[in-house]
Amino acid sequence: MESHLKMVLVVFFVLVLGISTRTVDGAVSQSTMKKIDRMNRKGPYLGIIVPNSFELTPLLQSASFVTDQKLPSLDFSGRRFRFGRLDNQSVVIAMTGLSMLNAGVTTQLLLTLFKVKGVVHYGIAGNADPQLQIGDVTIPQYWAHTGLWNWQRFGDGPDDLLSLESFGDYTRDVGYIKFSEFNNKTETEKSVDNFLNNAWYQPEEIFPVYGTPEIRQHAFWVPVNKKYFALAQQLLDLKLQSCVNTTCLPRAPIVVRVHRGISANVFVDNSAYRQFLNSKFNATAIDMESAAVALVCKQQKTPFIVIRALSDLAGGGSSVSNEASTFASLAAQNAVTVVLKFISLLSS
Repeated sequence: MESHLKMVLVVFFVLVLGISTRTVDGAVSQSTMKKIDRMNRKGPYLGIIVPNSFELTPLLQSASFVTDQKLPSLDFSGRRFRFGRLDNQSVVIAMTGLSMLNAGVTTQLLLTLFKVKGVVHYGIAGNADPQLQIGDVTIPQYWAHTGLWNWQRFGDGPDDLLSLESFGDYTRDVGYIKFSEFNNKTETEKSVDNFLNNAWYQPEEIFPVYGTPEIRQHAFWVPVNKKYFALAQQLLDLKLQSCVNTTCLPRAPIVVRVHRGISANVFVDNSAYRQFLNSKFNATAIDMESAAVALVCKQQKTPFIVIRALSDLAGGGSSVSNEASTFASLAAQNAVTVVLKFISLLSS
């Protein structure tokens, strides 16, 4: 009887040990962890983050990209991480999909799973600066998320506290948009209030790895890496494409370092809001992902840069055809051209 009990306990222990061994990594299987460990031994990597497939394809088809022969890619949590080399740089490439959420999740996964020494994010963007042209490639020094608002109740104004402002949740430091300034004018040109009142732009709450867990900090303008931005000065004379089939731009596109870019979960095809963003924030590139990449990299203390090619003047008004669909392929190719040159400069 005693020997039988011992045998039962041994079998039970083996079963528990086997189960615990298989689940020790939680949601990450052992086979996936082995692949991640194997690829990390080849690191550190330069992470390349791209919003959409039409922006990704020119990079993958570039003669400069050499895919890893042993493990070309790893699928994890709905994302595909591609491994290879560009010049002398080991790279891991990930496509995010549209929006701030997708960009933030993908960036966090990239930095959590792999040894990444820096991040290059690129794609196309709307343009808020009429002095620039479709096809130009912008490299902003700062990025902000302008989609976090405190919408003020009707009747309150700039001198009134916002709801929960006294608790430190919200602020009036960044500024606001006053909707009545965009009313259609009456016959008497009299200004009238708008029930939408004011919406105040808010900084993000962040929890950096160098901070204290659960103690929030705030960030609105997030700077790109100083070294990367300085290196980008050497890209300004780069030759870029200027024609799609027989449709050509009035001048050859240029690479330009600009002061600010902004992101939100909004596709801006409205000239009034574009002009407001340019005058209020001195913004040039407008997109839906870059600020999310910037905020995650800031929290993870990872150097990054963003390269965005302009596909249209947001809301129209330029002298050239202004459909983003017409010049999206040209803008994507120009962005990739600049990215490849930037990475070659990093390698040298």
